[in-house]
Amino acid sequence: MTADTPVAGRPPGQRPRCLVTGATGYIGGRLVPELLAAGHRVRTLARSPEKLRDHPWAADVESVRGDVLDARSVRTALTGVDVAYYLVHSLNTGRDFERTDREAARIFAAEARAAGVRRIVYLGGLTPAGVPEHRLSPHLRSRAEVGRIFLDGEVPTAVLRAAVIIGSGSASFEMLRYLTERLPVMVTPSWVRTRVQPIGVRDVLRYLLVCATLPDDVHRAFDIGGADVLTYREMMRGYAAVAGLPRRLIVPVPVLTPRLSSHWVGLVTPVPHSVARPLTESLRYEVVCREHDIARWAPDGPGRPLGFRGALTLAVQRVREANVVTRWSSAAVPGAPSDPLPTDPDWAGGSLYTDRRELPVDASPQALWRVIEGIGGDNGWYSFPLAWAVRGWLDRFAGGVGLRRGRRDAQRLRVGDSLDFWRVEEIEPGRLLRLRAEMRLPGLAWLELYADRDAEGRTRYRQRALFHPRGLLGHAYWWSVAPFHSVVFGGMARNIARAAVRRGEGA
Repeated sequence: MTADTPVAGRPPGQRPRCLVTGATGYIGGRLVPELLAAGHRVRTLARSPEKLRDHPWAADVESVRGDVLDARSVRTALTGVDVAYYLVHSLNTGRDFERTDREAARIFAAEARAAGVRRIVYLGGLTPAGVPEHRLSPHLRSRAEVGRIFLDGEVPTAVLRAAVIIGSGSASFEMLRYLTERLPVMVTPSWVRTRVQPIGVRDVLRYLLVCATLPDDVHRAFDIGGADVLTYREMMRGYAAVAGLPRRLIVPVPVLTPRLSSHWVGLVTPVPHSVARPLTESLRYEVVCREHDIARWAPDGPGRPLGFRGALTLAVQRVREANVVTRWSSAAVPGAPSDPLPTDPDWAGGSLYTDRRELPVDASPQALWRVIEGIGGDNGWYSFPLAWAVRGWLDRFAGGVGLRRGRRDAQRLRVGDSLDFWRVEEIEPGRLLRLRAEMRLPGLAWLELYADRDAEGRTRYRQRALFHPRGLLGHAYWWSVAPFHSVVFGGMARNIARAAVRRGEGA
């Protein structure tokens, strides 16, 4: 079958349709505009399509609500599709993530065959030469198994295998960045001496894009990597040089196991233990490309593929310009609640505790909104800093994301953005910001911030914290923290109002 061969749901001569799973994630969110720019029609499959609505390309794509574990929604999403990009994994869903990944891949492969999909494209992990699959880390083993499931199927498949991806906002880049910036002297695990072949996110996207036009007889895996092979120690020193930092002193020791070092990474960087562990476990292995056959269809030109310094320079520049398109935290935290705020007071779902604050503000609603939209990250929470810091550390200790995820953009938010240990659930520009908690809690929690006018036309700030307890522990949690609400939430309301006044005076 060629690109012009009719498939179900596509008239002859119509532009190919590509399905992107994982469009709310780091790679998927960057691939969609690349496909659109190349002239493809794009459909996304997402559990929460509303998270995509604030992306610049949202109006140019179809969205299907569903999950790769649900055969019916996968079938709907694949109908009339030519090329299906599989960019999801179940890494943080618990100990059974390998089984979950396996089941999802089998469903996707079967439904793609039934729908007459021309090609599957899967982004997996680069595996070390000579290491049996059963001896790989669970993360790499699962990636390899998913690739094999697709290659064993009947739909022509391109599996791209990458090691460390360097790009603004990637988990690997954030880990490298914060380790190097925060620790001028490092006692490190022995894996810092392991050789890896990093690749810039620009090259990853270039290779993914070319896979949409591969001939139908191409059915194989490709190793993809950048121009350089380095140790992690060399990568940290390279980051220090690009970022203008003094040379770092790095002392490898054999006693830090991958498990221990993932906790160490979780303490020092915004990357939580649940994400850091598979990354550090994979760094035990030497992962270097054994071939570069993809160049036959994506020819290398000057500066292609990017070297490590080139990819790093671009990533650092994007961070400094606050122009990070997607981040590793763009995807929802597995296991985090996705339920929208229940309608109240008519909600029949049980107890819903509420803390309300309201203040007049001697500033315009626009000035107040700029403060609201800029909350969190380096801008802080306009409240008792120690209380927020302690809550963040407790969340990290419990295996949660903590406060250090920060913001994607220092001034602008969009639905689906992570914001420290919150997730942006709703934005009404100029009026409402609703955040849903992703910290470890015995229940569901939301925080709403409003910029309104009263009946007399004066600006008013309104704030609601809501908590739906889960079981007796949830009720106990609410009442145990209630005495501190006047300090935390009351202080937040007063300080946001004052900041809006200062913002208005400085306008």
